[in-house]
Amino acid sequence: MPPDGKQQLSEKHSKSVASLGSIFTNFKKLDWRVLTRPVILSVLVGLVTGSAAVLFYFATNSIEHLFLDKLAGYSPPKEGAEAVLAMGDQMIDNLAMDHRWFLFLIPIIGGLISGFLVFKFAPEAEGHGTDAAIDAFHNKGGIIRGRVPIIKGLASMATIGTGGSAGREGPIAQIGAGFGSFIATKLKLTSADRRILLLAGMAGGIGATFRAPLGGALFAVEVLYKNPEFEHEGLIPAIISSITAFSLFGATTGWKPLLETPHFSFEHPRELILFLMLGIICAGLGKLYVKCFYGAQDLFRKWDFPVILKPAVGGFMLGLLAMIVPQVLGSGYGMVQAAIYGKVALWVMLVVALAKIIATSLTISSGGSGGVFAPSLVIGAMLGGAFGASAELLFPAMVHDPRAYVLIGMAGFFSAVSNTPIATLIMVSELTGNYGLLAPLMLVCTVAMIVYPRNSIYQKQVKSRIDSPVHLGEFIVDVLEGIRVEDLQEHGRKPTLIAEGLPLPEILKLIANAEGAYYPVVDDELRMISIFSVNDIRRILSEDLPPSLVLAGDIAITRVITTTPDESLTEVMRKLSSRGLEEIPVVAEDDPQHVLYMLTRRAVLARYATELEKKKEHYSSD
Repeated sequence: MPPDGKQQLSEKHSKSVASLGSIFTNFKKLDWRVLTRPVILSVLVGLVTGSAAVLFYFATNSIEHLFLDKLAGYSPPKEGAEAVLAMGDQMIDNLAMDHRWFLFLIPIIGGLISGFLVFKFAPEAEGHGTDAAIDAFHNKGGIIRGRVPIIKGLASMATIGTGGSAGREGPIAQIGAGFGSFIATKLKLTSADRRILLLAGMAGGIGATFRAPLGGALFAVEVLYKNPEFEHEGLIPAIISSITAFSLFGATTGWKPLLETPHFSFEHPRELILFLMLGIICAGLGKLYVKCFYGAQDLFRKWDFPVILKPAVGGFMLGLLAMIVPQVLGSGYGMVQAAIYGKVALWVMLVVALAKIIATSLTISSGGSGGVFAPSLVIGAMLGGAFGASAELLFPAMVHDPRAYVLIGMAGFFSAVSNTPIATLIMVSELTGNYGLLAPLMLVCTVAMIVYPRNSIYQKQVKSRIDSPVHLGEFIVDVLEGIRVEDLQEHGRKPTLIAEGLPLPEILKLIANAEGAYYPVVDDELRMISIFSVNDIRRILSEDLPPSLVLAGDIAITRVITTTPDESLTEVMRKLSSRGLEEIPVVAEDDPQHVLYMLTRRAVLARYATELEKKKEHYSSD
């Protein structure tokens, strides 16, 4: 090799070594304690939540098999391609199903157990769970009592296992959130960290239960708000927890998607017109669903009846409905699976969709414990399947595969009632293992949400981050940006100046009728040299000193925090907050000892509130 070639090779080698050395140096500089703690905690939450999801899954299935299958002789269609293949050419074209005459009594058992557990030990475990987790995030510093996950799990097993029209996602979301909160509390973490682990717990539970790790993570950070916003600080911990819980759950229960589907694809853009119509219909039925759900809740709460027995009454009414439409019992995934393969008649899908709305309202609104995600998927699937079958009859040239509308209806309907379009379309794709319909899913989920943008099954959602108590203080810089102290001059208070040689008895006479709590101390030229507050006077009075010997200069402190007319209110708020002050002297720009007026914290906060409302109105109008 020529000398020049050797030299070039040597230079390249030296650069490579130097580059590796630089990377290694930077690698060592990383603060591994900061980087590893969130990862380790998220993995820990995922492991705990994944284990709880496995236990919840097997326990619920066992109870359901015991009460519905063995005791009541009720065997609904199962999910999975094998169940559909076993049907052969058979169609579900009527509502008749095999069961024993006392089937209607079974949900009462679950209602009695659930009502006793919830209202005796943990009333916050009532209902569908996700709302309670959302409320804990926004309003309770992420705190969920340690007993709640256990009570929620037991009550939900009883409700779902005895045929209640409820899903696993709400309970497992609250269970996971509760474990995340519990771990943070035991480790004495901050409220911010507790809220993040709460979200990680929600994500782990949902990601595992629905075999949808990405959808579960996105759902946890998206479901908090009605507007399309994310709690981005919790996304990475939610993803880590969801992957961990999903892996543990999959290793225990299997890796197949929750629902099997044929290969669907989107190849005919003209179908977007029909998908647009489906999105609008999903929004309309979603509005009816939410009204029915919370209307029933209001009726049950107003009813003068022992609250502990109300879930049992709801269960009894559900049982009566099941004698007419038995398909309303349980999760209903078997009906969805059959509809995906075109095995359900159009009119049956319509009846089941409407009956499932009533059944879910009776189960959960009465105080039963269970989620609304699974029932919403069933309602949406039946609606989508009925729409697809109708569209094929009316517009055969436009419909490529009517069965695909089942899957799209699932996502569209839940998006309409949850305001989580991104998480929903990803989750439905994951739980079916079918990604060929992403474009129509995006359209339908978006349209379904924007038709009724404030419609939500989750009452504890807030409109946006600015409306959450968690984030309200974060917006103060933006809200007060550009506003100066001089803009509040008319709200300033004329200062009560105290001569430095004035004795305490005279000071007390002077300030007896004065406003405010802070008093500048001035020299003979009325230039401020110090300041004292009412609290400083109380401190002096508590000491055993002759009042006539105590002068203003003895009480006051010389280190005075001041502001000027040109200073921003953002900086003023920092000064007030850092020292815990209620007032601050406003001094002349060219003479810091000349007090112009006193500005109170109350005046600044009043202006802050006014500007905040303006920004919220502007944000909402956008």
